[in-house]
Amino acid sequence: MEVHAGKPDFPDATPGAKPHVADALQTLPMQDVEKKLGCSTDGLSQTEAEKRLTQYGPNELEEKKTNLLLKFLSYFWGPIPWMIEVAVILSAVARHWPDFGIILVLLLANAVVGFWEEHQAGNAIAALKATLAIKARAKRDGKWTTPAARDLVPGDVIRLRMGDIVPADARLLDGDAVEVDQSALTGESLPATRKSGEAVFSGSIVRQGEIGALVYATGANTYFGKTADLVQGAQTVSHFQRAVLKIGNYLIILAVVLVAGIVSVAIFRGDPILTTLQFALVLTVAAIPVAMPTVLSVTMAVGARLLAKKKAIVTRLVAIEELAGVDVLCADKTGTLTQNKLTLGDPFGVNNIPADQVIIAGALASRADNNDTIDLAVLGGLKDKEALKGYQTGHFQPFDPVHKRTEAAVTGPDGKAFKVTKGAPQVILALSANAGEVKAAVDKSVDEFAARGFRALGVARAEGDGKWQFLGVLPLFDPPRDDATSTIATAQQMGVKVKMVTGDALAIAQETARKLGMGANILDARSLGQAKDEETAAVSESIEKADGFAQVFPEHKFRIISALQKRGHIVGMTGDGVNDAPALKKADCGIAVSGATDAARAAAAIVLTTPGLSVIIDAIKESRKIFQRMNSYAMYRIAETLRVLLFMTLSILVFNFYPLTAVMIVMLALLNDGAILSIAYDNVHYKDQPEAWNMRLVLGIATVLGVFGVVSAFGLFYLGERVFHLDRPHIQTLMYLKLSVAGHLTIFLTRTRGPFWSIRPGRVLLPAVFGTQLVATLIAVYGLFMVPIGWSWALFVWGYALVWFLVNDRVKLLAYRIFDPVKAGHTAGMKAQARPETDKEPQPDTTASPTKA
Repeated sequence: MEVHAGKPDFPDATPGAKPHVADALQTLPMQDVEKKLGCSTDGLSQTEAEKRLTQYGPNELEEKKTNLLLKFLSYFWGPIPWMIEVAVILSAVARHWPDFGIILVLLLANAVVGFWEEHQAGNAIAALKATLAIKARAKRDGKWTTPAARDLVPGDVIRLRMGDIVPADARLLDGDAVEVDQSALTGESLPATRKSGEAVFSGSIVRQGEIGALVYATGANTYFGKTADLVQGAQTVSHFQRAVLKIGNYLIILAVVLVAGIVSVAIFRGDPILTTLQFALVLTVAAIPVAMPTVLSVTMAVGARLLAKKKAIVTRLVAIEELAGVDVLCADKTGTLTQNKLTLGDPFGVNNIPADQVIIAGALASRADNNDTIDLAVLGGLKDKEALKGYQTGHFQPFDPVHKRTEAAVTGPDGKAFKVTKGAPQVILALSANAGEVKAAVDKSVDEFAARGFRALGVARAEGDGKWQFLGVLPLFDPPRDDATSTIATAQQMGVKVKMVTGDALAIAQETARKLGMGANILDARSLGQAKDEETAAVSESIEKADGFAQVFPEHKFRIISALQKRGHIVGMTGDGVNDAPALKKADCGIAVSGATDAARAAAAIVLTTPGLSVIIDAIKESRKIFQRMNSYAMYRIAETLRVLLFMTLSILVFNFYPLTAVMIVMLALLNDGAILSIAYDNVHYKDQPEAWNMRLVLGIATVLGVFGVVSAFGLFYLGERVFHLDRPHIQTLMYLKLSVAGHLTIFLTRTRGPFWSIRPGRVLLPAVFGTQLVATLIAVYGLFMVPIGWSWALFVWGYALVWFLVNDRVKLLAYRIFDPVKAGHTAGMKAQARPETDKEPQPDTTASPTKA
């Protein structure tokens, strides 16, 4: 039966539109809500429901889909792809088809690797959608029907029962109060009591009771939907991506300057245009770190496999680099720092009544069959599991929000009948005949428990049909995980500040923080102002200094992370619920803990598959080692690019001579970067401080090594032409072998901050380097694509390169003192790991200080 046929009173309620449901509908008097929605408690007609479905759209989260082709093409856009594409075009124009094919394959490989990595990361919105109820009970045409949840509209009257997932935001109609589990939405560890007229949110679960409700918001307008919108809006550019862009920009600017200089000289000299074009091709190929994105991605992928062995699954590769730099870890309390399981504390007994008697009375007033969170906690508090043996329970009255207590009629082992009850302390006191004499002591104990964040239950007993006698108070709390305290302490030793984030009350958060040794500065998130407000300097500073946050909603979590990021922090976020998804996505490194919801896992960059937080410490250590490998490779690649660029440019400007052919350049790139993939398995040192890309240091060290490499190259060029009087083709082969051998030896310089022998190379790195250099030597000796030079000259080049390697190692140590001087005690926190692929505890290293990156 349709009572109100009028349209809902929304100003933008037009067909096809999706009106924004005002937050006021959550708190307006029910009569006003019915008027706004144009409905009544008798529900809608099917016809009206269909009209509104067209008007509001389905009750589901709208997924923003990206065109896969456009997404793939986006990997061909950016500084490094541009450089590679220019090389492809130039090689085609100059008809250098081998170069064209090789460079094109590298370009496509980089795009495919990046696209596939992101495609595999998963879709957080799809996981959020999956948690919504599939069917609902709605009143249509005066009858109860079961439409799909996606077909619900504002104005529908629905029925909620125990165990139901609430299908849309709704206001409760007349009836008894219900218990609703909102922990996945708000982070509150205890079920919330909701009475007639109050709102319940889509995605929460009805734990007790049954009641009707009036739908006031669906789809994206729900509390759940706004959470999903935050997930979609949370897009971050990783520090890894920024570092690659900076390196690319550095090399682009350098290449443009050098090419411009050469072209100007060529025009002045009247050189043939094809020769100039050929030089532009060779120089462009030399300037492009074609394999850099691939090598860094492979390094992270190898690290991801190592992390998987430690029960941490990486869903977004760049998260490894981000985790290495995390200096603030926002940890969700419920289910992350705590067990998300109510536990009985030490009871208070009046008049010296033993604690175990209070617990037994409370346990008798509980029933495991009801699967009630509080009943299970009280029963779990029995120290002797046989304590209830011999007791016979007759009538049992379960908890209801009206009476606020449970009651049971019991016959003891001695055959005597008595009653027990447990519930809100003030309710049990009101029943008890001895309330007058014990009230002061009870109130004091309840206040003390509340100050520590405990929930208190009163327990009373009545003999036969006699009067109730108050026995004592049972405190309930959500205990910390066993490993949480040690994990937090270890994280702090590694330079990571842990901040608690919870939807629970301030007192509960403070008590949990006290137990975990986290600090007492816990802020009430409501004091931060509206979630969409811009942070003032004072608010941002308070967020930065806080040890944790209570009464937090998803918008607050999102804002807290945003404020910390704006103040220069690299932020990690752990969580397990739907409410954590936006913050997990927004954080530099989102970590979904074991048992997390699908939404949290999909939004996170790292998913833990074992309970507890200790695996995070292993992941941080591993990620810092991976970072050091990437840092070493970046220095090596820039130094080698500079070496080839500067040597070729100066050779042409000064001697009007091409020291390398285009094929030689391509072969250098293939052999060196192909073998250098083994850096992913290298042994490294890491430090007990967050890592970050120090581009001044990276570019500085790389430039110094590159310049000295040019000096040594010209030294060999001088010996070959002026001392040994070799012809130019033989000199080209000498220079190819020298640049190949000396180039690969450079990785042994960049992989350590101390002398090159201070860290033993990985078992894979040495064979890879010397294996490829044996190939390069054979190519030069027997003349594949070049003039052969024989074994005597090849051995001479090896000896020359090794001498300069030792010189460059001393130069590197001096460069570190200039670009990044080590302060006293800086090496104290640095650890060494001889075999990163094992789980052995690393030992302190006193040989060399860590690379600050």
